[in-house]
Amino acid sequence: MSALIPFPDISPEIFTITAFGIDFALRWYALAYILGIIIAWRLTLRALRRAALWPGDTPPMRPEQLDDLLTWIILGVILGGRLGYVIFYNPGYFIENPAQILMVWQGGMSFHGGFLGVALAVWLFTLRHHLPKLSTADAIALGVPWGLMLGRIANFINAELWGRPTTLPWGVAFPGHAAQDCPDITGICARHPSQLYEAALEGLVLGLLLLWLVWRRGAFKSPGLISGTFFAGYGAARFVVEFFRQPDAQFVTFDNPMGHVLQIGASGLTMGQLLSLPMLALGLGLIAFSRRSRVT
Repeated sequence: MSALIPFPDISPEIFTITAFGIDFALRWYALAYILGIIIAWRLTLRALRRAALWPGDTPPMRPEQLDDLLTWIILGVILGGRLGYVIFYNPGYFIENPAQILMVWQGGMSFHGGFLGVALAVWLFTLRHHLPKLSTADAIALGVPWGLMLGRIANFINAELWGRPTTLPWGVAFPGHAAQDCPDITGICARHPSQLYEAALEGLVLGLLLLWLVWRRGAFKSPGLISGTFFAGYGAARFVVEFFRQPDAQFVTFDNPMGHVLQIGASGLTMGQLLSLPMLALGLGLIAFSRRSRVT
C-alpha cells in the first residue's frame, strides 16, 4: 500500500443544541459562508473608505449602500448557486423531483451558478442606484476569494467533492463507500485533496494577488482590472484543479470514466472546465479593457 494521509476525525457539525425536541446544528459549511461574507464586507468597506484608491478619488458607492447590496448578493449566491447546480449538474433528477429544487439544506450548490446570480444582483443594484458598474464589480470581487477558500476547506471537512485516486504521498483516504470505490485499487483508496488545492489557488493565492494589486498597484484606478483578474484567476485555477477533481457521479460511465461532458479526441472537458472557460475569457477581456481605461 502506498503512503497516504488518514482523513482527520473532524465532525461536519461544530456543535448541536437541542431545544423543544429539535436539534439545531452549526455546521462548518454554514460558518464558512458567514465568515466569508463578513470578511468580504469588511475588505470592501475598508476600500470604500479610502477615496484615493478610486478613479477621480471617488468610491463607486457609499458605505451604507454596501449594506443594502450585501442583501442582494446573499440572495444571488443562494438562488444562483442552487439553480446552477440544478441546471448544470443534475437537470434530469430535478425534473423528476421538482419539490427538491428548493431543499438547499440537502446540499448541491454550483459556484458558476452563484457567480451568475451575484452578477445579476450587482447589475440590477447598479442600475437601480445609478452606480458605476465596473468599479462596483471590482469592489465586490476584492473579498470573494477568501469566502471561496473557507468554503473549500469546509468541503474538505465534510469529506465531499474529493479528488481522483492518487498514489502520491499526500493522497487522503476519505471515508465512505463512494470515496473508497476506486477501480483497479486494492485496499484503502487515497484521493487528491482537491478541495485544498482549490482553497489554495482560488482562495489564498488569488486573494493575496487582488490585495496586492489594489493596495500596492492602484488597480481600482483601472475599472475592470480587479474583477477581470478575479474572473480569469478563478477560471484558470478551476480549470487546472478539474484534472485532479472527481467529477459528479452522473457524468461518469463505464465508457467515460473521466466524466467528460465534451469529448475532444481521446480527451475532453469536464463540466467544471466547460463552465470555467467563459469566465477565463471574460476576465482576460476585462483586463485588456481596463488597461485602456485607467483614471487617476
